Amino acid sequence: MDKPLMFRRRYMPQETKSLNDDEILFMSDEMIVTRWNTFKPKKEFSKGISCTFMNRGYKISRFMKDNGELVYYYCDIIHSDYDSEKNTWIFTDLLADVKIYPDGFVEVVDLGEVSEAFENGLIGTETVTELLKKLDSLLQLIYSGKWRELTDKYFD
Repeated sequence: MDKPLMFRRRYMPQETKSLNDDEILFMSDEMIVTRWNTFKPKKEFSKGISCTFMNRGYKISRFMKDNGELVYYYCDIIHSDYDSEKNTWIFTDLLADVKIYPDGFVEVVDLGEVSEAFENGLIGTETVTELLKKLDSLLQLIYSGKWRELTDKYFD
């Protein structure tokens, strides 16, 4: 299978960015594993590895410092669209995210962005419903500890 073109689409700010500098480590019909460097280097982290589960609707990323030390896992809730004629993926960030810290603490973030995007007409009821169902599914997976079964072979 040829390397697909990949893009990240965001509602806030409204933008679409190419992910084609990401190195694909593994790809199947259900997931794409990539290694990447941040768009803008930060003091806290500079690189990572992501497992994007297209059919499940989330991307679980391991955010790391330059030396490879884990900062936290960051889970994006996403909507995935594939154009087979162009071999292109567009991953739309559905705003709410989950952080998992090394000590196991779980934090749901950016829910305020969801309400702001809804109030401003950037997203509709259908998108909010999709987001909540996927967030619930991801949280159930995290709380059960089974998310590590999906990612550990790629993160270690």
